Amino acid sequence: MNRTALRLGTRGSALALCQSGLVAAAIESRGTPVEIVTIRTSGDVATGSLAALGGKGLFVKEIEEALLRGRIDLAVHSLKDVPAVLPAGLELAATPPRADPRDVVVSPAGVGLERLPAGMRVGTSSLRRRAQLAALRPDLAVVDMRGNVDTRLKKLAAGEVDAVLLAAAGLERLGLAPSGLVAVPAARFLPAIGQGILALEVRADDAATRAVVAALDDAPTRAAAAAERAFLAAIGGDCHTPLAAYATVRGAALGMRAIVASVDGRTILGDAFDGPCAAAVEIGTRLAAALLTRGAGELIARAGTSRS
Repeated sequence: MNRTALRLGTRGSALALCQSGLVAAAIESRGTPVEIVTIRTSGDVATGSLAALGGKGLFVKEIEEALLRGRIDLAVHSLKDVPAVLPAGLELAATPPRADPRDVVVSPAGVGLERLPAGMRVGTSSLRRRAQLAALRPDLAVVDMRGNVDTRLKKLAAGEVDAVLLAAAGLERLGLAPSGLVAVPAARFLPAIGQGILALEVRADDAATRAVVAALDDAPTRAAAAAERAFLAAIGGDCHTPLAAYATVRGAALGMRAIVASVDGRTILGDAFDGPCAAAVEIGTRLAAALLTRGAGELIARAGTSRS
């Protein structure tokens, strides 16, 4: 490998490698060679509940450490795995165009959430999905299910569950279109913060790498990411909290909806704000403040207690 190659750090899962391959190809098409460096993270080896072990930040911790130590020049993450506060010395340099942010339900029945027969077992490890599913379809049984996309589909095929909830973006990037797939409208089932967005992270003092990846940045995606992450930072939630926020951009305007829920889905607080893209951070922060005024802080505190 050329010694001047940009070293790109990533997890070793099929999806992570696929996503990093897309980024690497885009960078190389502009004249910079890339070396992909696979890094095993705490999240890859953890067993049991991610919430109990420290949340999705486990999927980026070792990669960020390698970035800070200079072992790699660029990290590629799924934005929904990146904590609201980055380690000192690191920054998100680019967010390529967002893929489909929606969730999908996959089942042999091939129907949407509203038409799944009562009592069906739906697999997911996401507290966000669990809470919204309980609110939308309390007659369904939620089964905790970890593992990569392929693992979850195999468990579905083996009959361990009757349906699974997955991210459309992951399936799309892997080129998978399992039979019985039905998209869930984002208006009814809010996606995770950052779902469908790739985050390109660099050292703050590495102007050369920042300049290379700047060409991959998509302004509407960056505005949506800024609003959603501002909400996450201001709301004070963590891996124990069922919450969601989704921003859409049309021209220079940004609209955003967010919810904070109880773990059982019996209480869901939601609100929406609109404004210019230039005020993305302010919109996310104001939306969090509005929900905190209505009692979101109490839901967050109770969620943390229930999972401890």
